[in-house]
Amino acid sequence: MADSVEVGSEAYEKYVEAGEILTEVMEEAADRVEVGVTQLEVAEFAEERIRELGGEPAFPVNISVDEEASHAAPGADDDTEFGEEMVCLDVGVHVDGHIADAATTVDLSGNPELVEAAEEALDAAVDAVEPGVHTGEIGAEIQDVIEAYGYNPVVNLTGHGVDVFDAHTGPNVPNRELESGTELEVGDVLAIEPFATDGTGKVSEGSATEIYEVVGEGSVRDRRARQLLDDLEQFDGLPFAARWLDAPRAEMSLRRLEMADVVRSYPVLKEREGALVSQDEHTLVVTEDGCEVTTN
Repeated sequence: MADSVEVGSEAYEKYVEAGEILTEVMEEAADRVEVGVTQLEVAEFAEERIRELGGEPAFPVNISVDEEASHAAPGADDDTEFGEEMVCLDVGVHVDGHIADAATTVDLSGNPELVEAAEEALDAAVDAVEPGVHTGEIGAEIQDVIEAYGYNPVVNLTGHGVDVFDAHTGPNVPNRELESGTELEVGDVLAIEPFATDGTGKVSEGSATEIYEVVGEGSVRDRRARQLLDDLEQFDGLPFAARWLDAPRAEMSLRRLEMADVVRSYPVLKEREGALVSQDEHTLVVTEDGCEVTTN
């Protein structure tokens, strides 16, 4: 579980600053998503713009297309261009470890109602947030809206808490109704992210991986892997992209570190039927009379 934050505190102001940076970057990045533009151009633009505005990426920019739901990111030499597709941008910013996480969907595929379903579900979820509400109740709001549009929520993906230098912690915020849940308290920092699909509503792992995270302190014998591990300290435990590394034979070293349970990979998650997925996300702080959205 994330530590609570007091409204008006220095920590709160850093969460707000991260959100302000993210909001500006998201708008600028979304405007660049057009047919014929490469995914790498948009990802690198957003990550560099975050730094220009005084933040750091909290994780690599996720660019998920069509049936992809999460963890999709372009590689260093990726020349994949946007086509007539559904494109989800998921961006994270931190200021001294204080994280903002948001997502939006740019529809180039001609399915605007699927995008609206996720957007309206997020609005309903945010409206439901207040101290004492259970996360399962928020999930019910999300489910009701998405199903009213004739779609399904992605039920094995959830929103989540965020903490200092921790982009994904408790409590989980489901995208469907659950009887049980975590009761929200003043000061909780949450990222709520409805996913809507015209498929069955479940995702599974694909084979592609570009995003990694240090998760352990095991030892490896390989010299290059040990050197790479030293280099990874710069990310302060937050997820990073393989393309951010300039170490020789970095991919081989990453595999060795993963085999030693020092590094975890995040394979791309895809809708099981190959159906379209839309996403919308905001980060917010629970307050005494509701919540304050930091990424709006």
